[in-house]
Amino acid sequence: MLLDAYIALGSNLGDRASNIRGALEAIDTIEGTHLVKSSSIIETEPVGPEGQGPYLNAAAHVRTRRSPRELLEDLLSIEQDFGRDRTRERRWGPRTLDLDLLIYADQIINEPGLCVPHPRLHERDFVLIPLVEVAPEVHVPVHQKTPRAMLEALVGS
Repeated sequence: MLLDAYIALGSNLGDRASNIRGALEAIDTIEGTHLVKSSSIIETEPVGPEGQGPYLNAAAHVRTRRSPRELLEDLLSIEQDFGRDRTRERRWGPRTLDLDLLIYADQIINEPGLCVPHPRLHERDFVLIPLVEVAPEVHVPVHQKTPRAMLEALVGS
């Protein structure tokens, strides 16, 4: 059975736009998965340590037969293919590619290394703006809101 999942993409090292486009192409080749829609690519200020350049961010809607854990492993493998080494980087530091599994169907998962919906989804306009473009009215478990409602609450606060 195909299930809907939503992924955040970000890059602030190297050819950022190529990293995002290449990641979208790679996501579309994951076994049992196809890219339904991707957002525009937006430029945003970094969150985290000072001295890093701006990010390009996007969001993707996929349909997949992969389990949440399998899909996450696929995303981590794509990050590595683009030169990311999570073992050697600072938390929230610069990176060639960051792929986060934001939402997976209506599932709530809280396991080591896998939290769905993403625990900071509702706090990050750089995630919500592209997500609203691909899934404005999708139900987000835990929050009981849509991405559009979360963005309105964040921008209005």
